Amino acid sequence: MTIADKLVLQRQHHLKWRSFDRLELVLMILCGVLCFGFSLSVTADIVTRTIGHPWLWLQEVTSTLFIYAIFIGAAVATRRNDHLYLTAISEALHGTPRLIVEIIIRLVVLGVAFCLIWFGYINYLRGFGSFRLPSGTPIASLYAAIPLSGVLIALFTVEQLVNGIRKGFDHPEPPAPEDDFPIPPADTGIQTRVGL
Repeated sequence: MTIADKLVLQRQHHLKWRSFDRLELVLMILCGVLCFGFSLSVTADIVTRTIGHPWLWLQEVTSTLFIYAIFIGAAVATRRNDHLYLTAISEALHGTPRLIVEIIIRLVVLGVAFCLIWFGYINYLRGFGSFRLPSGTPIASLYAAIPLSGVLIALFTVEQLVNGIRKGFDHPEPPAPEDDFPIPPADTGIQTRVGL
């Protein structure tokens, strides 16, 4: 295998995981849209109730947006190591003990993801027997977010396991305070004007 072939393979492998970066970006944008829609629907619900003409369907929209934002946000946070992740224990360790603890933590997260998939799917199927009012849509439309979140969490956790075992579980450290640019203090002294 030539050097060019190795570079192509490395680039293809790198692009393969970068597709998860794109997925993360899409999910982050979706979370932002869901949170904005949630805030907008709550505001509209308050306004319509205040003026005496409530739109009852807004409560359904609000709950749907909220639930999907929570579960998709949990998946994105898992990818970013911000959620379902215990860093205090693993960061105190080095070498093989850290590798073992990192793997155990991710296996626990993977177990949580499989529970979300399994029990979320069971709830989703049972949700076709209950209906939301006033629209009459099956409550399964809300429960669909649970197994979807579980699949995404499992996907991102497997990615972390593979990358961590191959490349290590070191996390980038936040920049040191001396790396920040100093902000000069504002001049709050009184300036006197001379002349017109």
